[in-house]
Amino acid sequence: MGAHSKGAARRTPDVSTAPAAATAGAATGGRDHYFDTLRALALVRVVAYHVFCWPWAGLVFPSMGVMFALAGTLMAKSLGRPAPAVIRGRLRRLLPPFWCWGVFVVGAMLLRGWMPGWQIVFWVVPVGDPPGSAWGEQAWEVLWYLRTYLWLVLLSPLLLRVFRLAPVPVLLLSLAPIVVLQYVRQPPDNRLGTGLLDLATYLFCWLLGFAHRDGVLGRLKPAAVVALSIAALAYGGWYAFAHRAEYGTYDLDDIPLAQAFWSAGFVTPLMYAKARFGTGFAGLTRLRPLRWPARLVGVLNARAVTVYLWHEIALVAAVPLIDRFWEVPAFEAYLPLGSQWFLLGVGWALIAAFVLLFGWVEDVAARKRPRLLP
Repeated sequence: MGAHSKGAARRTPDVSTAPAAATAGAATGGRDHYFDTLRALALVRVVAYHVFCWPWAGLVFPSMGVMFALAGTLMAKSLGRPAPAVIRGRLRRLLPPFWCWGVFVVGAMLLRGWMPGWQIVFWVVPVGDPPGSAWGEQAWEVLWYLRTYLWLVLLSPLLLRVFRLAPVPVLLLSLAPIVVLQYVRQPPDNRLGTGLLDLATYLFCWLLGFAHRDGVLGRLKPAAVVALSIAALAYGGWYAFAHRAEYGTYDLDDIPLAQAFWSAGFVTPLMYAKARFGTGFAGLTRLRPLRWPARLVGVLNARAVTVYLWHEIALVAAVPLIDRFWEVPAFEAYLPLGSQWFLLGVGWALIAAFVLLFGWVEDVAARKRPRLLP
């Protein structure tokens, strides 16, 4: 906020952090290392994107599509209990870390002269985009994910009921809203329109999580899954590159229709592999060389909300910190201070500091004993 490095100020494309970080293994009731690894990769990818601004990053790994699919699976599982209790539980896990982070962000913007209007209520429950100053935009712009996640949680009891009426047709038709918003009727240029657009973009991935949880996905024939996935990837990729001049980029983050179809085609095989073949990494985590990476994956999952919310602030803070390094002759001589990779390393060090300082709020929100590291 205020100081920016090249590529640090971009709308978060896909990453997701999953507010419900604990993933139950289908067979054991413990953690699912396959899903945990996908979530950790999504977090790592989104932080790297905000440093390097690689336009191809979303094509290589559409992080947010992955995250919404994983969250949809967890939501479908939880809805075996009464819906009001499930929604309250999701809100309880999401809002305290958001409030903790928001105290600092809102406070900093107020000190810099920001004058909020009535929309400041969205800083209490982000059902709409919380307002903010231009100075603090790099911090608060990431909140579009929390808003989209929150609406999908609120709509899930209805969505799950409709999905179970005709699972496969409903899943396929869930791509229709983004097509309508692109070709038939553009959404209004306001909070409602932005929310509808993001909701339509990731609706398929959320319902894909339902399909995985209900066993629908695992019953599909591999040939059909492969064919439909390739078709979705082909259309999403074609649209991104065919409209490159219109959008000024082929970055999926800036092209909702391409994002929706590419994410659908990419995430479906990942979820299908788990549903059909039981793909998992539990055995690998027992290997000694992989124990520390597995531990890191576990920490990233248990602190996903904290990493997501604070990562942009960490990257912004890394810039003036590195500027001070230039004043030390030894650092200037031996450290790659001008490298974006060095910025990434310093950014992750600051993210780790924020996890130690504020990660325990996620434990409190989950009604667990607070710990520095889970």
